[in-house]
Amino acid sequence: MPIQLSAGDRKLFLIAGGVFLLLVATAFFFAKGRDSTDEIPTTYSVGSGGTKAAYMLLKASGYTVERWEQPPSQLPGGAGTTLILAEPSDAPTTEERNRLRQFVENGGQIIAAGAFVGFYLPENGIVPDPLPGMTWKKLTALSPSSITNAAPQITLAPQAYWKSESFALPLYGDGDKQMVVKYRFGKGEVIWWASATPLTNAGLREPGNLEFFLACIGGETQTRVFWDEYFHGYRRSLTASIRSSPVKWIFLQFALFTLAILLTYSRRSGPISVPARETRLSPLEFVRTLGALYKQANAASVAVDISYHRFRYWLTRRLGMASNAPADELERAIRERWNFQDANFSTTLRDCESACYDNTLKPRAALQLVRSLDDYAAKLKLFPKSGGQKN
Repeated sequence: MPIQLSAGDRKLFLIAGGVFLLLVATAFFFAKGRDSTDEIPTTYSVGSGGTKAAYMLLKASGYTVERWEQPPSQLPGGAGTTLILAEPSDAPTTEERNRLRQFVENGGQIIAAGAFVGFYLPENGIVPDPLPGMTWKKLTALSPSSITNAAPQITLAPQAYWKSESFALPLYGDGDKQMVVKYRFGKGEVIWWASATPLTNAGLREPGNLEFFLACIGGETQTRVFWDEYFHGYRRSLTASIRSSPVKWIFLQFALFTLAILLTYSRRSGPISVPARETRLSPLEFVRTLGALYKQANAASVAVDISYHRFRYWLTRRLGMASNAPADELERAIRERWNFQDANFSTTLRDCESACYDNTLKPRAALQLVRSLDDYAAKLKLFPKSGGQKN
């Protein structure tokens, strides 16, 4: 039997489906393609900003190279070991930074690239300067060394520069700005690049960049090279893998779609409660409606006329007099029979008689007359159910 959906359920399903398609389209729109230039330099990427080509080149050249996806505390002894930190995206903890410092002190080598990689290094003289990094620049050698002899000129998209008053040896620069430096620390050394351009799939093809990269690692193929992916988010745990992969967006879309289904089901199957409504025939609404009608029609005299005729009807009935008896006779009858003494009673009756024909009567004056009649009705006990209370 097909499920019958109400118009509201179908509308909610259409909205949920539209949101789902929007999320999928957004994911495709923001996905980085093979020619992307803004992706992180990771060995898993074949885009122009990735570094898979350099990683595979080291493997093909006989180097002992592997992706490092474990915390720095698991790094082996520093001697004869090179760690590549290519623009890491995650900030290190104090413990991780101390372990990297110890790695260099024990004879390890760190090749660090990027404007913010100084947080990982034992000594930091980096000054971020992202504006020049929008274009590639040819950098010339500043000091003679085995690295500059192998590559007199390299190409970088510099994102920072090293302080000139620092103790580091400048290798390449642009004018008075040092873009590649090297310094000793303990038994090891640190080589800093202003960006990871020479490692990227696009930058590796520039003249001098390949020679520069191999010279920084060294000619000994027995050197162990660890290419850091731990600080790029690729870690050997299920949680870290999901966080650094597009799978998390799939789970998010599935969660939103499931929530939409649950909301639809709850609306259809949940308890239905009809809010209480005030009936249009309730006494209070009738009074308000009648009052608004009199106000709009400017008929204050009509209200006085109704109250006056009602008062006279009950009064003449109790006295046994004609309904058209004059006001003076009514006043004299209640004074003699009921011993009711009130000098204003006769005046009030005359005012009510004249007010019934006064179309210019003000609402305030009409209200005063109606209240007076109600007070007299209570005193004379004509219709006690009226309450007899003054408003």
